[in-house]
Amino acid sequence: MRFDVITIFPHFFDSFLGEGIVRRAREAGIVEVNPVDLRAFTEDRHRTTDDRPYGGGAGMVMKPEPLFKALDSLSRHGGEGPVIILSPRGQVFNQRVASRLASEERVILVCGRYEGIDQRVCDRADMELSIGDYVLSGGEPAAIVVMDAVIRLLPGALGCGESAETESFSTGLLEYPHYTRPREFRGQGVPEVLLSGDHKEIERWRRRQSLRLTLERRPDLLDDAALSPEDMAYLKSLGYKGGRCSS
Repeated sequence: MRFDVITIFPHFFDSFLGEGIVRRAREAGIVEVNPVDLRAFTEDRHRTTDDRPYGGGAGMVMKPEPLFKALDSLSRHGGEGPVIILSPRGQVFNQRVASRLASEERVILVCGRYEGIDQRVCDRADMELSIGDYVLSGGEPAAIVVMDAVIRLLPGALGCGESAETESFSTGLLEYPHYTRPREFRGQGVPEVLLSGDHKEIERWRRRQSLRLTLERRPDLLDDAALSPEDMAYLKSLGYKGGRCSS
C-alpha cells in the first residue's frame, strides 16, 4: 500500500516514519509513505500556497493551483487512489473507515492549513475526514492518525495478527483490561479467572469486561455492536436500556 501526503511541511513526518510499527512495515515493503512538498508546485519566488478569501473574513485560504498541480502529478506518476482532505468539517474517522482504506492500494492525503482549502479542491476530492470535534493547526497530525490506524491493519504489519482483530472498536466494543507480571503489585492482584487456565471462562470474562466498559464509556457503540442474547442479558443486569441482539 502507498500513502502520498500533500503538505507544506514534509519533514513533519520524519519521526513518525522512522519509529515502531510504521518503520518496520516500510522496511518490509508492506507500506510506502511519500510526503509531497506542496511548495514544489508553486510558481512564484515566494512559493505561495495561500491567499485572502473572496468575500472577506479572517485567515487565509489554500490556493487551488498548487494543489491541483500536485494531484495531477501524482495521478500521472503513481496511478489512481482516493483523494482525502483532512478537515474538521469532514466525516469522522473511525475503525470502520480505517478498515475500508486498508483495502486500497493507494491513498492520497491532503493536509489543510490556514483557514481552509479552496472549495474547488474539495470538490475534486473523494472524501473529507476529521479525527475529532476540535481544530488543529493543520492536517499533518490528522494524517499521521489516519496512516497509523490503517497501517496496523495491513497484513504483516503487526507481529501478532490477532492484535488488530481484538483491539477496541475492531469488534464494535471497547477492549477488555489487560494484566501482566507481577501477579501482585502495590496491593492489587490479577483477576483469578486469568490465572485459571480455563480458556472458555477467560473468553467469557473478557467479553463481559468489554461490554461493561463500553456501556460505561461509549454506550453509543452498543447500537451497532453484534450482541448475543447472553450479551444482552448481561448488559441489562448492568442497567442497559437498549433492546437489540444479533441472534
